[in-house]
Amino acid sequence: MNTTPLKLVCVDLSAPPLFDKAAADGTRSGYEPAAAAAVAARMGREVQWVITTWDDMIPAVNDGRGDAVWCGQGITEARAALVDFTRPYAVFDESVLVRSGTSVSQPSEMAGLRVGAIAGSTNLALAQTFPGAIPVPFPGTADVLGDMVAALRRGDVDAIIDDDVAILPLGREPDLTVGFTIATRNRWGVGVAKGNNALRQGLDAALDEVVGDGTLQRIWTQWMPDLEFPLDAAGARR
Repeated sequence: MNTTPLKLVCVDLSAPPLFDKAAADGTRSGYEPAAAAAVAARMGREVQWVITTWDDMIPAVNDGRGDAVWCGQGITEARAALVDFTRPYAVFDESVLVRSGTSVSQPSEMAGLRVGAIAGSTNLALAQTFPGAIPVPFPGTADVLGDMVAALRRGDVDAIIDDDVAILPLGREPDLTVGFTIATRNRWGVGVAKGNNALRQGLDAALDEVVGDGTLQRIWTQWMPDLEFPLDAAGARR
């Protein structure tokens, strides 16, 4: 057994059901921490979380402060130029959140609306495809989702876009509603430093196990019962 902890980099913010702020003892709850713990256990290791800001996560891996980013990272070409990704551990669509009373049901109705999204994200890239919409990038603070929701409520933006797992619970708030969801099938992976093939292959092997024996599906269903589990043992690979 490898007694060296698996140092995983993430932000410390409230984004249920993915994760919530860390408890006083450093433990974290939500789909991502539970999935990470299950994968680490198959590797004979325990997780140690390295908390930083959104913009600092990839640099933290590349300068050795952490072993990998496990924190809602969509697998994109830009990110894949900076880190190597495992197979996906999640796949999500993207949803648009608006204030109650705003009537939008498709991208063509977004013209002239200010649409907030995290700077450099797949969500911002999608917002940039909405005809006539005005994309508004939000810097990756420790609570960027909270920043975006607050801006929406103040009227600083007319809509925000993020992965459906984060947006759908917010749509149940009385003053907010989900305008529409686009089936983009955004794959999330664990990012390791370029060339760290041993760790990437170890993570992939552990992911294969927890997907193949149903462990990851059980964790998914516990935290996100309204979303269909998107992975299988053979599919959804890089």
